[in-house]
Amino acid sequence: MTRSLVIKVTAGEDSPERCNQAFTVAATAVASGVDVSLWLTGEASWFAVPGRAEEFALPHAAPLRDLLAGVLAGGAVTVCTQCAARRELTQQDLLEGVRIAGAATFVEETLRDGAQALVY
Repeated sequence: MTRSLVIKVTAGEDSPERCNQAFTVAATAVASGVDVSLWLTGEASWFAVPGRAEEFALPHAAPLRDLLAGVLAGGAVTVCTQCAARRELTQQDLLEGVRIAGAATFVEETLRDGAQALVY
């Protein structure tokens, strides 16, 4: 059985430490060879837009753009369908490799054998 990690980040610049923790755990897991799916919801949805992760800064933390690049290189990044719609974001607005999907997909990923889900 392969272990996987599904991480949902619900915070963005409104809660920078919580946001950065989610990206740090996701990038660390990818670097460790874990199958990772990072879900961007709420204000975190903005980090799927080109240039937005570069604007985020948190003292003593790895740059969010680097963490996101690491996850995109070896894992999956998804923006919640409803969150994207509320921010008028379409697939064309997002970084290459980021998808838009809804709750059914999230539930499917979290219920797979060997999956561990974390919410930040």
